Amino acid sequence: MKPLYLACASAMALTAAACGPKVPAARAALECPMKQGDLTRTSASSDGKTCTYAAEGGAEVTLQLVSTQGGVDSTLAAIETNLLANRLTPEQQAAAGAATGAAAGGSAASAAAADAAAKQAAADTKGLDLDLKVDGKAVDAVNVEMKNGKTVVTEGEGSTTRIDLPGIHIVANDSDDTANIRVGPVNIDADEDTATIRVRRDVRLRGEALNPEKRGLRATFIYTGGDLPDGYRFVGYEAGGPKRGPLTVAVVRSKSGGPDGEDLYPDVKKLVRKNGGV
Repeated sequence: MKPLYLACASAMALTAAACGPKVPAARAALECPMKQGDLTRTSASSDGKTCTYAAEGGAEVTLQLVSTQGGVDSTLAAIETNLLANRLTPEQQAAAGAATGAAAGGSAASAAAADAAAKQAAADTKGLDLDLKVDGKAVDAVNVEMKNGKTVVTEGEGSTTRIDLPGIHIVANDSDDTANIRVGPVNIDADEDTATIRVRRDVRLRGEALNPEKRGLRATFIYTGGDLPDGYRFVGYEAGGPKRGPLTVAVVRSKSGGPDGEDLYPDVKKLVRKNGGV
């Protein structure tokens, strides 16, 4: 009987393997349509791994296939480092006469970032209503935290407000106009002149809706401020694809107004998701 048991076990194992999720073939070349919404293709490489687009608002978009050799984290970090290279010092900004524009751009970016975080926070807390007063009096700063399953509000120190709730961590300092916001997958660091937004989600690949393992990745990075070189106002990327690679990455640069909150252009996201299979 033992041989029969072994035969049955082997057959079941082979059947389970055949029914399991198959690894999609790695993309070898991009699909770069001539038009994608407000984006118009301006060039495409012969190997199909890079193409460029121009947006109606003046943004420059480079769509590319990127290997994840060395890991996804180091790959995305290298792209971010490249985007933030050669930033201007305060002295260089003043010499270029960019200080006024930088402050305006940074303030707008900070406001957009704060608005995005507030919307996400409202959604994540499912309408949680907090009265930011302590003992019936208005205060300059508060601490909001969970204790024994209840939301507790106490007076904060100086002008720093801290919110530490499940999935929501915010530190805002009125004295230097800085804010550090963590809401789910959204990370925002903003001050009077700059704002940095990072979003990263593990996702399922296209065709793997029933796969318990999320083998795909979506990531967004946005930096806006007056210290960018060559007159740019914001830079960023949208990335998507299998974690094993290659990732489809759209690098965006613009000298005019940037995106709102955590969103890059919808047409950029469509290109990335179409090619990344996420």
